[in-house]
Amino acid sequence: MGGPMEGIRVVEVGMWVAGPSAAAVLGDWGADVVKIEPPDGDPFRGLISAFGAEGSSPPFELDNRNKRSMGLNLSHPEGRRIAARLVEEADVFVTNARPVALERAGLDYATMSARNPRLVYASISGYGVEGEDRDRAAYDVGAFWSRAGVAASLTPDGADLPYQRGGMGDHMAGMAAAGAVAAALLARERTGKGQLVSTSLLRIGMYMIGWDISMSLRLGIPAIPMTVKAPPNPLINAYTAGDGRRFWLLGLQADRHWPDVLRAIDRPQWADDARFGSIQARWQHSAELVAELDAVFATRPLAEWAGIFDREDVWWAPVQHAHEVVTDRQAHAAGGFVDVPATDGGEPVKMVASPVDFHGTPWAPRTMPPEFAQHTEEVLLELGYDWDQIIELKDAGAIP
Repeated sequence: MGGPMEGIRVVEVGMWVAGPSAAAVLGDWGADVVKIEPPDGDPFRGLISAFGAEGSSPPFELDNRNKRSMGLNLSHPEGRRIAARLVEEADVFVTNARPVALERAGLDYATMSARNPRLVYASISGYGVEGEDRDRAAYDVGAFWSRAGVAASLTPDGADLPYQRGGMGDHMAGMAAAGAVAAALLARERTGKGQLVSTSLLRIGMYMIGWDISMSLRLGIPAIPMTVKAPPNPLINAYTAGDGRRFWLLGLQADRHWPDVLRAIDRPQWADDARFGSIQARWQHSAELVAELDAVFATRPLAEWAGIFDREDVWWAPVQHAHEVVTDRQAHAAGGFVDVPATDGGEPVKMVASPVDFHGTPWAPRTMPPEFAQHTEEVLLELGYDWDQIIELKDAGAIP
């Protein structure tokens, strides 16, 4: 069984991360994905060279496995005609190209839906499909991290802005788009008609900090960035153990968890301390309590605290680096990694799994990412072109 999207045909016109990640998830779920690339390829392919390395790029691999690559020159009339034919025969079109570029290529929603009324057309943009900034250039660090308020919401006054890790907003947008495609395909089963579905990096960022924005929207209250030195609730906060390893306490229901914490740290007298006796008191004396807890937690290594916390039913989690997640047994047990068949038939390549499983229609990765334009001729033959025509397309510059 190839997954719940088996038999669904997807065409992708995308570069970098947001669009390709959405198509990659659909590919994980079983869809046949054709990735249309410009004559010089998706620039994401060369990302690894920016770090002085050679060979394959793991970030590119994650967002482009299970695809076939077709090189097309969309500035050439014949290249545009081929792309339109592909989309005419597809179930889904996924793109993160700007609307103006899609209109120029004749791949805008109005044009393609008229030619294929059953098409589910998924647009992932920086700022949305309407408005004066719909064609503004945007990576997720611009529309999601910066403009949507995410970076500022995490930054106390006077502190340096935190630097975003690669693809954070893009991957959230890709998952949202994949879910939207699935819902639109369900609607098509009921109505027989496709539709436009869209998301944007701006909207994804706004939704991610929706609690803060809702407070500003409804009550006019600005979001005040919190610090681990004086959080509103010291029982849901980061601390450092005696061996330098960090962890979070997870006492969101502070009064419920306070007795458990006191048993774990052997401070029963704090139950009668007026500074710490209630949620409100701990908030008012947050910095004092954090300092006291810092001193206590510095007395033991995290491995010891882990046993004590679990024994006393203290909710907590370790703060891990990416290389530690790679060796986390629970990350493996939870299905966080998959083995992708190697192109040369060698040992499978372990990669990060997309984050949704289907227990009735399980998916499994089928192929490593394609070489640039690897399947151009194969896809053209499927469209009905013969080899003489393919040679003519190459000579004309419509395909690489």
